[in-house]
Amino acid sequence: MQKVASESKWLRGFLVAALYVSVYGCATPPAAVPSVASAATAVVAPVAAVPPSTPVATTSIVQEPALIVPVAPAVPATTPAPVANAEPAVAHIALILPLKSAVFGKSAVAVQQGFLAAAGLEANGLPVRVYPCNDEKAEVTAVYAQAVKAGAVAVAGPLTRNGVAALAANPDLDVPTLALNQMDMARTDHLYFFGLPAEVEARQVAQWAAKAGLLSATIVRTDTVLSKRLAQAFTDSWLKSGGIVLAEKIYAGDATPLRLIPTEAGNMVFLAAEADKARLLRPYISNLLPIFATSQVFSGNTNNLVNYDLAEVRFTDMPWLLQPDHPAVMIYPHATPALTQDMERLYALGVDAYRLTIILYEHQTANDLPLDGVTGKVQLKGRTLIREGTLSVIRQGQGVAWESRPPILGSKPQ
Repeated sequence: MQKVASESKWLRGFLVAALYVSVYGCATPPAAVPSVASAATAVVAPVAAVPPSTPVATTSIVQEPALIVPVAPAVPATTPAPVANAEPAVAHIALILPLKSAVFGKSAVAVQQGFLAAAGLEANGLPVRVYPCNDEKAEVTAVYAQAVKAGAVAVAGPLTRNGVAALAANPDLDVPTLALNQMDMARTDHLYFFGLPAEVEARQVAQWAAKAGLLSATIVRTDTVLSKRLAQAFTDSWLKSGGIVLAEKIYAGDATPLRLIPTEAGNMVFLAAEADKARLLRPYISNLLPIFATSQVFSGNTNNLVNYDLAEVRFTDMPWLLQPDHPAVMIYPHATPALTQDMERLYALGVDAYRLTIILYEHQTANDLPLDGVTGKVQLKGRTLIREGTLSVIRQGQGVAWESRPPILGSKPQ
């Protein structure tokens, strides 16, 4: 009797389990449709919102703000891209930046702000899609491929040197691409380089001093990597222009030897240092010597006390920081809230990067270059867009543009 009851109980349990499996276990849930809106990458599309029943007029975008639309994240190179639910490609400008990077994220945001500010002033411009990266070196190849597949007709980025090197490893980029860092390499495809390397400024300072009639230079530097690079770039350009390097003074804590730098007419000093060290070294250098430096010494016109310590130092920087009445500078809005000096430079890089990307997309390099940009006069040399900064001087606590052609600088500045 117990055996029968046990078998009956077992049979009822089996039937219940079978019924549960038939209802849930065999049901196949519908495949999840990937939501593009859930991927949080911004796309700026300067197109006006229009009701469904109203046709889109070509002039409707003039008065409308930019439309923010999300973009799907990049698909790794090893993962096949989904096909079934892929959206049709849309022509756009792609902006690739390391926005997710703990190291470069803040700089990337400043570049993005400037780029989108410039794009926002283009009434009939293509939409801009922003593709964020964490490690550009590892991700840029996949992100670039995703952008092109999604319809990118021109690309700006990546920003970091490692990211640019990784992208440049592809010898056949068939979409106009503006890398936001410089590399010295010959290209036969559509890759161009643009950035703010301090070495370019050092070379321009050497050319400026040579044109001013100076003959010999003493280089004053620190032991940092950047200072060494600046000193080398200046030396190479200075020697090429026929100048003489008298000596190289390396600051290691004692600046008094700088008082002994020869002050004969035709001599000059190149101060290859950042602002904090330049402020310490400048008072030891005779006022009889013309002193030249790069934008590294200039931390903005809000730092009057620092600037007074750098009196009469000539340097090169960008119109964005020194010439508020410059035609290009007056067009573009500044960031709100205001950025630090270094971030302002990157914001200006973003502004000019957008303008240059459009020139490349429209194949107008022969007609639209050189560009009178907010970063300076931008010219094309090979595949590199070289920026010529504004010649400037620190005077009465302020950095000001050197308005006229500098005279022969062999005596105390007036």
